[in-house]
Amino acid sequence: MKTIVVKMGGVASDNLDFEFFQQIKLWQAQGHNIVIVHGGGNYISQMMEKMNVPVEKKNGLRVTNQVALDIARLALLGQVQPMLTGRFQAEQISALGLNAASDRLIEGHIIDFHKFGYVGQVDKINIYLLENLMEIRQVPIIAPLGMTEDGQWLNINADDVAAQVASQLQADELYLLTDVPGIKKENIWMKKIPTEEIDELKDKKIVTGGMLPKIESAKKALKAGVGAVFINNCISSKGTEIGAF
Repeated sequence: MKTIVVKMGGVASDNLDFEFFQQIKLWQAQGHNIVIVHGGGNYISQMMEKMNVPVEKKNGLRVTNQVALDIARLALLGQVQPMLTGRFQAEQISALGLNAASDRLIEGHIIDFHKFGYVGQVDKINIYLLENLMEIRQVPIIAPLGMTEDGQWLNINADDVAAQVASQLQADELYLLTDVPGIKKENIWMKKIPTEEIDELKDKKIVTGGMLPKIESAKKALKAGVGAVFINNCISSKGTEIGAF
């Protein structure tokens, strides 16, 4: 029995097609545990623009003041997560939406308030909650929001959350879904990237923007014992696999 963690980006969340749910059902039929972590950056940006709140990003992370944090919570918990859980349930897959306030699911700390505002990094995941849900064949669907020990909400990159969840569950596979079929080098989609080449890809600007947190999260997850990491736009093929080859 495998444990599989799937991170869905905001765009990927719009592409919940027949093929996606067939793969989820196949994994379940094989007895595998599945955890979903969802992003929603495009929904947050759209809501910020409608409210005339400036969108600013640094190193692929959204600069998050209190207003942006409130909007992120509204978009993720009020829009994206209900849409996802509704789609899973419509496919007869038992799923439960979770966030940082769900039995202290995600605890973290502020990275650099002066630079990023309320952007956090994960310290601890309540894996017992996730394991209990998976035991009764529920699919946890997790929003990338955390809390500090004293209750301050944090906006956390969804790739980081997924990597930490996968690491602490010692997952067999981690899928980081995005809107492209992997990582491209010299106009070729790469099938495999050894972990020791990651820094070179960053230095040569082959990996930039929103792909930076993905590749860093993949590196951290593999180092922590996750079996394999795939960056792709669907879960029925491997896309770009990152690992020790």
